[in-house]
Amino acid sequence: MSQADDIEGNRRDFLYYATAGTGAVAVGAAVWPLVNQMNPSADVRALSSIRVDVSAVEPGTQLTVKWLGKPVFIRRRTAEDIEAGRAVELSDLPDPIAQNNNIAQAPATDENRTMDEAGEWLVMMGVCTHLGCVPIGDGAGDFGGWFCPCHGSHYDTAGRIRKGPAPTNLPIPVAEFLDETTLKLG
Repeated sequence: MSQADDIEGNRRDFLYYATAGTGAVAVGAAVWPLVNQMNPSADVRALSSIRVDVSAVEPGTQLTVKWLGKPVFIRRRTAEDIEAGRAVELSDLPDPIAQNNNIAQAPATDENRTMDEAGEWLVMMGVCTHLGCVPIGDGAGDFGGWFCPCHGSHYDTAGRIRKGPAPTNLPIPVAEFLDETTLKLG
């Protein structure tokens, strides 16, 4: 092998690598807009979390807000609601999982479903887990919580399914208190 062949081989290798690199950059530049257009727009990202003023919610009352196109129940429970929720044995529940997006696969105790240690604030999605109807609140149903008028599911004061065709508890969304009167959903 002569020195001329060795130089020619180096030039050829360089041209292959340069062409492949340029092709990879061109493909990346063509594909990136297609991938990027699948990201949510700014208005959708803005709706993914909302702040709710809960200063006017008195014990024993509920505020319903719309978040991500679905109702969310924000209930400030009374001492009786809390006592009733904490008195339930897990073995009495059809769904013993909390359905809490803040805690993965936790038992459905009252403490695991509420926002605070005292159990006063309960935040949950207001959509029946059977076929998506909106349950009626304010102590409705056989267990003092919510009742779904569509097919007769009964939820207790912690939003846990107790009777009826609904397969799971009302889900708990990702939520946190930013201060004493502001709740952030999402």
